[in-house]
Amino acid sequence: MQALDFQPDNRLQVAKRLIRDFVNERPRDRIGLTVFASRAFTQCPLTLDRSILEGFLDEVQIGLIEDGTAIGLGLATAVNRLRHSEAASRTVILLTDGSNNVPTMEPETAAELAQALGVRVYTIGVGKRGRVPFPRQGPFGTRTVMVEMPIDEDLLTRIAEMTGGRFWRAEDPEALAQVFAAIDELETSRYKTKVSTWYDEKVAWAAAPALALLLLEALLGAIWLRRLP
Repeated sequence: MQALDFQPDNRLQVAKRLIRDFVNERPRDRIGLTVFASRAFTQCPLTLDRSILEGFLDEVQIGLIEDGTAIGLGLATAVNRLRHSEAASRTVILLTDGSNNVPTMEPETAAELAQALGVRVYTIGVGKRGRVPFPRQGPFGTRTVMVEMPIDEDLLTRIAEMTGGRFWRAEDPEALAQVFAAIDELETSRYKTKVSTWYDEKVAWAAAPALALLLLEALLGAIWLRRLP
């Protein structure tokens, strides 16, 4: 996520800003944050407190975890947090700029787990195609080099299709913002459709926090940090 093709910042900083905007548009949703590279852990438990979440989000940085891109483990960690939820709609948003290279858990196995639990997975590949500028530390400071950073679009598409989600490729900040807007609209429409089937107003009103909890565990439930060795 250090690549400099998302000017004026790197990919990580742009993604964090857009995630912050997204969750602030959904104030009733409980939000959790799971981070992964070579391993995965919960950075922030589910919460309605935006100040707490934003504090944990601000702390996400390159090098927080050892090098690697464990898409399967990251997805499984996010999905597992939804295992015991009784909400009608459960969603994970998987955001990555790399290809799975940690064999701890195969991504397809994690997708099968999500499918079995009824968890929808939206997948987003972040970054331009081809060679991109990347900062590299050397004995005389930091220099920018052009590198290939392939994203496994076929894998991300399979994960989305297996779970009833969608895959997007975002090659610039504007495209990534449009992806989050599309997800916001999709999840809002699904919630409104579900609520319209209820006849008891109190029951319908109570459905919102449950759906929100799952949506946002997923949204921030999958930011993957990747850096070159």
